[in-house]
Amino acid sequence: MADANYPAIPVTYPDTRTDDTQDDYFGTTVADEYRWLEDDNSAETKAWVQEENASTFGYLEQIPFRKDIEERLTELINYPRLSSPRKVGDYYFYSRNDGLQNQAVIYYKEGMDGEERVFIDPNALNADGTTSINLLGADKDNRYMAYSRSEAGSDWSKIFVRDIATNKDLDDTLEWIKFSGAGWYGDGFFYSRYPAPAEGDVLKGNNMNHSVYYHKLGDSQDADRLVYGNPDEPTWYHYGGTTEGEDYFILYAAPGTDGFATYYLPLPGDGRLPAQIDPIALFPDTKNKSSIVHAEGRDFWVHTDINAPNYRLVKIDLDEPKKSSWTEIIPEAESLLQGVNTGGGFLFANYLEQATDRYYRLSYDGENKTAIDLPGVGSAGGFGGKEEDDKLFYVYTSFIYPPTIFEYDIQANTSTPFFQPELKFNPEDYEEKQVTYTSKDGTEVTMFLVHKKGLQLDGNNPAYLYGYGGFNISLSPSFSIMRLPLLENGGVFAMANLRGGGEYGEEWHQAGMLGKKQNVFDDFIAAGEYLIEEGYTKKDKLAIAGGSNGGLLVGAAMTQRPDMFAVAFPAVGVMDMLRYHKFTVGKGWIPEYGSSEDSSMFPILHAYSPLHNLKEGTAYPATMVTTADHDDRVVPAHSFKYAAKLQASQAGDKPVLIRIATDAGHGAGKPISKTIEEQADMWSFFFYNTDTPVRYGVKG
Repeated sequence: MADANYPAIPVTYPDTRTDDTQDDYFGTTVADEYRWLEDDNSAETKAWVQEENASTFGYLEQIPFRKDIEERLTELINYPRLSSPRKVGDYYFYSRNDGLQNQAVIYYKEGMDGEERVFIDPNALNADGTTSINLLGADKDNRYMAYSRSEAGSDWSKIFVRDIATNKDLDDTLEWIKFSGAGWYGDGFFYSRYPAPAEGDVLKGNNMNHSVYYHKLGDSQDADRLVYGNPDEPTWYHYGGTTEGEDYFILYAAPGTDGFATYYLPLPGDGRLPAQIDPIALFPDTKNKSSIVHAEGRDFWVHTDINAPNYRLVKIDLDEPKKSSWTEIIPEAESLLQGVNTGGGFLFANYLEQATDRYYRLSYDGENKTAIDLPGVGSAGGFGGKEEDDKLFYVYTSFIYPPTIFEYDIQANTSTPFFQPELKFNPEDYEEKQVTYTSKDGTEVTMFLVHKKGLQLDGNNPAYLYGYGGFNISLSPSFSIMRLPLLENGGVFAMANLRGGGEYGEEWHQAGMLGKKQNVFDDFIAAGEYLIEEGYTKKDKLAIAGGSNGGLLVGAAMTQRPDMFAVAFPAVGVMDMLRYHKFTVGKGWIPEYGSSEDSSMFPILHAYSPLHNLKEGTAYPATMVTTADHDDRVVPAHSFKYAAKLQASQAGDKPVLIRIATDAGHGAGKPISKTIEEQADMWSFFFYNTDTPVRYGVKG
């Protein structure tokens, strides 16, 4: 592929002021000259955001094929997409997007052959399409559906309750909800909330005292009963749900995003709360992860990593809960037991083998293990339901196999296609594969590759390397129509399964956290080196990308090896590792990262923190930082400060832009229109800065 040799586009950055703000960390002075950008409510910061966006869009508007890419993406995404049906009593609930709707519409019908009716249309609630709806579950008698409503991508939500038969909301409205479900019990439900934040701190304040309440339908939120809070540990998360028979409320208490304690509260069964609420600790230690999968009488089936870094399933008699009395139902295996669900009288075990899904059906005693045939080697989800169900619906997908819904007969162990989308490209033109490469310390790491069939390994292909590497999160094959501009124009999509993730169990996760975080960056850099050495691409054609913890990954990689990448896309990244824990829910990441307030962790964090490792006089890759004004997970101050310092440090001729979305958050609930615009800008920036010819309309 011949290079396009695009002319340089001039860009002028705002004159961002610095001040003399400094912090002392155990005798080390650290400058924070852009601290003022943390105040997103100030007139000065708002003016800076407008100036930066003016520079960014002024640059992007000069890319000649930007509109062509946007039109192609609009064409590609314009196909009907359906979610798996969810059985609630006699009704089936599902969502459908007809193509270009900003949010999927939630429908329901009585029986599979019943009349389809709109349950909730988020698009009718907000003309901008920035309202998202999440169904939280129905009560035991299937009369009411609790659902959450979030605005502009914020983590904050409100909970409402709708009468299923009449399709009318009740008067109940619950506020200041984060990280909560609705665990129904009687005429009400358990949920989690924070106290109302101070004015001006809604999107950036340090959220404390996450607590569980019980709400009885018809009562005001002020009357809700506190079920569990822990003022001695104000930074902890508390959440949970009820068992299928409403026999127990299961409570999880987590210091952060890693291990958690597990409690249970026996429920009387008459719809009333016990007079004395005192949850019983089943697993009081927060070093492990033990989740209740099923309850029957006084027996709990528990998915746990205790003495099993790849997890196992055990049965615990609550009257004899000591470890020596446990019954092992599914022993630990070489592959990760990612999860276990129940439905129709069976267990469904989900293993992750080489970062791809395998499912097995078993009886509750762990016997009669039977493989469930999936369409291929990819990702699947949805094997779970109620005890009386005789069929389930699941989704299967891979990089080139669009999400397809199958109806599964539980007793017969057979699958039938239920819904398959019709696409405006031919997946058969592309191939996906998994390779293994060696990281800096000799560790073998797997990586998925997707590209056109017959790709020439001559080093001249544009490549987009994506990673995450943290929080025990696994990256498995997934389909995204938004990757098509890359693949249609001869590019390579690469996704590495870095340490810190969950693909290969808890040991793999721990090898990329706290003091071992550098392993993650080394794995990512080694992935880029592999792509170059094997002829997939070259430095001048290689982009790196990641979001949130993956944004940190990109920031660290480009500061450690600025010579190796042509383009960098750090999205909603954690870029200030010394102050991340001071905003919203950031302190919950301390178990993963450590804290700068810990003398042993400060030098480790300072050594890789992207903001603190930018050096003046360095030629950095062409960079487009992306963030959003309503991101209250990773506050935009991270990206603001990083972009300002990167612009001041850049000694090369490559552009450094920051694209700040308005009325958007960390990514969840983003409307289709905004997604198309953002993706078109990203691919335009990528192609232009790798001199890649864009061949629209050659669309094959």
